Amino acid sequence: MNMDKPVRRVAIFGLLLFFALMAQVNYVQGSQADKLRNDPNNTRRFADVFNSPRGQIIAGGQVLAESQPTHKDNPKYGRTYKEGVVFSPVVGFFNGGAGKVELAYNSLLGGTDKRITHQRWFDAFIGKKPEGANVELALNTQAQRTAYRVLKGGTSRRAGAAVIDIKTGAVVVLASASTGTDFDPNEVAPQKGTEGGKRLVELDKAKGTIKPLIDNAMSQTFPPGSSFKIVTAALGMEDLGLDSSSNQNTGPLLLPESHQPLPNSHDGGSCAGSASLIDAFAESCNTSFGRLGLELGIDRLSEGAKRFGFGRKVRLEPDLYAATSDVPKETRDLSGKVTPTGQDGTARSGIGQENVRATPLQMAMVASAVANNGKIMQPYLVQRVRAKDQSELYSAQPKEFGQAIKPGTASQLRDMMRQVVSKGTATNLQGQNIAGKTGTAEQGGGNPNARWFVGFGPIENPRYAFAVITEGSGDGAHGAGPLAASIMAQVLKK
Repeated sequence: MNMDKPVRRVAIFGLLLFFALMAQVNYVQGSQADKLRNDPNNTRRFADVFNSPRGQIIAGGQVLAESQPTHKDNPKYGRTYKEGVVFSPVVGFFNGGAGKVELAYNSLLGGTDKRITHQRWFDAFIGKKPEGANVELALNTQAQRTAYRVLKGGTSRRAGAAVIDIKTGAVVVLASASTGTDFDPNEVAPQKGTEGGKRLVELDKAKGTIKPLIDNAMSQTFPPGSSFKIVTAALGMEDLGLDSSSNQNTGPLLLPESHQPLPNSHDGGSCAGSASLIDAFAESCNTSFGRLGLELGIDRLSEGAKRFGFGRKVRLEPDLYAATSDVPKETRDLSGKVTPTGQDGTARSGIGQENVRATPLQMAMVASAVANNGKIMQPYLVQRVRAKDQSELYSAQPKEFGQAIKPGTASQLRDMMRQVVSKGTATNLQGQNIAGKTGTAEQGGGNPNARWFVGFGPIENPRYAFAVITEGSGDGAHGAGPLAASIMAQVLKK
């Protein structure tokens, strides 16, 4: 039966309205979704982050962070962290705000990134909740556990460790510990409600030296002490024409301004008056490296250290940077007064004291330049990101951070660091298949020493660079060296 003309017009008009509605839905929920979601007048943008499952953070096939239903209206999903205190320096936290990898990959974990929202309009149309992508870390989970355990038991205040794959830049260990309460992201997770928010504020405002929210591996700097002599020696070779056999004055040094002596830890052996650079390095003679600092001058010392990453913002992931390590040319006090680094300060800077500061991550980068023929690879934490259907959304591509020194310089430094273990200040580490440089920095004011061991492993054909710092009495050889050996034994396991 034929429809009369008015009925046909109504039917056509209805179809046009339907298609117009579909187009509007596609436009609003597709191309305009991000704009509306982030509009400051949209009060739901804060609540919505808890109403959908967030992606997992995974390392070595183990789930370190995941969302689970709370069976409540708000939040509908909480966040659970496996061994939170062990992995928090990398994983971070999430409670609406976020830190570390939870922050750097927030949009992918939360399912709002454009790489996965291109099909969201249809999911939203049929009422399907968005699902975040899974982030896979480069961490060696067992080595990370070992690092936390030995650091926790090896310090009187703070401790940190970093291990880098020198060929790719992958950070396989980034651990932090203290004698206080280490940060557990489970304490501030969404399911904790207002209690978790209050705890986060409490941790953020923590007074004193130990600050749980600031990890000691990439976010805290320390005086590197004699471990910085790796940099001073490298600049001596590159800028002053020295080599490992060059004769060095290791006898007493009176600082030029104060006329106070710069002491050695001992005045025998290679530190008795004269030695080759390799022997002065192995026995860590302060006087020879103080003299090198003076000969280089603070400008060349500071600018040369930038080749290794000092004085630069080192980016690991989007919006995730390490604390800036530095060799200052000047200092500024609270009143704003600027004081240039003088001659005495320059000599002390040459041995990693004065105002020189470094993170363990930075010192691991220094060691990686030595181990990798002078080249430093860009450090990174995340290996890949996969959508829920296992499609790959991101994969880390190794790239060069910079060529810090020449291959020949790096080769000589490797021999110098091997000699530290074979006949120098770290003979207690013989047989551990690692080489490196000890460091013991005085921090003054009754504070414990910053004890370092910085190096690479295996001894021959190195693959990983590391740095370990602990605070306590004694020296780096005994306060950090054995801990580094334990961590690297786990890293180097087949």
